[in-house]
Amino acid sequence: MAEPVDVDEESGRAALGRTLRYLREKAGKSLGQLAEETRYDKSYLYRLEVGQRLSKLEVMQDLDRYYASGELLQGLWKVARREVFKDKYKEFMRLESRARIMWMFQLAIPGLFQTEEYAREVLSAAQTSSGNVELVEEQVAARMSRQEILHRTPAPHVRLILDEVALRRPTVDAKAWQSQLDHLLEVCRFPDVVLQVLPFSAGVHGLMGSHLSVLWEPDGTSVAYVEGNGTGELVDEPDKVTNYRLSYDRVRDLALSPAESLAFIRGVLEEHQP
Repeated sequence: MAEPVDVDEESGRAALGRTLRYLREKAGKSLGQLAEETRYDKSYLYRLEVGQRLSKLEVMQDLDRYYASGELLQGLWKVARREVFKDKYKEFMRLESRARIMWMFQLAIPGLFQTEEYAREVLSAAQTSSGNVELVEEQVAARMSRQEILHRTPAPHVRLILDEVALRRPTVDAKAWQSQLDHLLEVCRFPDVVLQVLPFSAGVHGLMGSHLSVLWEPDGTSVAYVEGNGTGELVDEPDKVTNYRLSYDRVRDLALSPAESLAFIRGVLEEHQP
């Protein structure tokens, strides 16, 4: 029978797969029996155990309940999903997961606010070759799991300034785009979320061509993460973070008010109604 492994000795995905196998064998179940009792395809479960698939968090929640393993598999999955992201993004994700205050300026709808269908189309478009369906699905699952941040207790205070360009580039699937706009409006009802739209009429500004996130950690320290042209930089020098905060403040002064922004998004949604 397989033994539990030291997670530090191997990749997160391999540790998850071997733990899945260990729990199944400990329960005295074959893959066929597990498939029948959980209603997941046998080949799918096998690929999870050998590390060929990452799955969605919901699958790990189901299997944790099945094995009465608490949140063991969910915890291992959260470690494994970090491997889907580039190294430069992993530290930002760690800081994001515990931040108390988050300010974002985005030229596209950010992952925390995306629907699964929208994320799938965006991530598929980023692939340079065909045949990467499984990779895209892993990236979608990892991106959706990040949205737990908005539902934790206490929830972070999130302010998003969304450039109008993000609202003028719809998905190919019209229904997916309508659902994404509806979702934006729904998330804006969260008590700790504020969204503002920066219209084209605001003209030029200091953050054109880059995404910016400023995070405040529980101890009061702040960091900035800047993305642009395929690069990302995590900034923790106090003077540089202050400069980014000032740039954000200036863009916020140019943006529509929260109420005007919601009306703007509703207007865009109406334009795309059949």
